[in-house]
Amino acid sequence: MGFLTRWFFAFGLLALTFNPTQYNYINWVRDYGSMNLSIAVLLALVLAVGYIIYLRATLRSIGAGGMILVMAILGALLWVLYDLGVLRLDNSSLNVWLGLLSLSLVLGIGLSWSHVRRALSGQSDVDDVDE
Repeated sequence: MGFLTRWFFAFGLLALTFNPTQYNYINWVRDYGSMNLSIAVLLALVLAVGYIIYLRATLRSIGAGGMILVMAILGALLWVLYDLGVLRLDNSSLNVWLGLLSLSLVLGIGLSWSHVRRALSGQSDVDDVDE
């Protein structure tokens, strides 16, 4: 499973939860959740499992500081694109998609970082195991 696959699933998880279209979990729960409470709870739990997997792996691999650093790099990249006139920020839907893209890249990098580090340094990460 490569970086693109990890990033794609992170983006999917975030976009399924919320995006600027009407097709997302938050809007569905607001409109139909009370009529389908059992389905809303089931979907919330499935989404929560996805977030736990991604956030736990990301925090263990790059930590909170690494997450902040990746977001700062992505923010600086967006700033450069804005200064060069490539990107305009007056479209709120585009801003939400850029936010989803940025957050998904943080999660994708966090989930992939152990593989990158092993390839670059030859060292493997090993979780602590109580015996």
